Amino acid sequence: MDSFEFNKIAGAILGTLLLVMGLGIVADSIFSHHELETPGYSVEVPDEGGTTQVAAAPEEEPISILLASASADDGKSVAKKCASCHNFEEGGANKVGPNLWNVVNATPGMHDGFKYSSALKEFGGSNVWAYENLNSFLKAPKKYVSGTTMGFAGLKKPADRANLIAYLRTLSNDPAPLPDATPASEEMSADDAPAAE
Repeated sequence: MDSFEFNKIAGAILGTLLLVMGLGIVADSIFSHHELETPGYSVEVPDEGGTTQVAAAPEEEPISILLASASADDGKSVAKKCASCHNFEEGGANKVGPNLWNVVNATPGMHDGFKYSSALKEFGGSNVWAYENLNSFLKAPKKYVSGTTMGFAGLKKPADRANLIAYLRTLSNDPAPLPDATPASEEMSADDAPAAE
């Protein structure tokens, strides 16, 4: 390649760079920007003159009522989420989590051969895995027993929890009795009713 060809290529590259830089300077002068006095947008909300009330979260039905219509077969399907960490067979080995055979009404943190967190052992000092405790723990394990090492996020749907607990109840040679499914309001009205003669 002779020097004339090299000069043409170098000139084209330099000319392109100067053109791009020049366009950037021209664009900055045309489209100048300035700092906002307050960042973001102001959203004006009309004052209705009163205090606003936040709607209360819907209250969940007690687990005793949910268990009355729960399906152990559906619970077995839900338990597949737990199968990677837990064993469900009688006498089965512990995995990442303890074996869950006969867990209903068992003392938390006491399954033989499994090393529990100190938080769960402490929880087991004054509790058993009653239906209400299982329901609350399965909803949000780390919130219910702060300090537990169980990494599961929880089951948000009450029906899934009830079905899983119904399935766990069947994993026993002597299943725990189901709790009374009568709502408290019906029990009160039955107690207040006059006795028949």
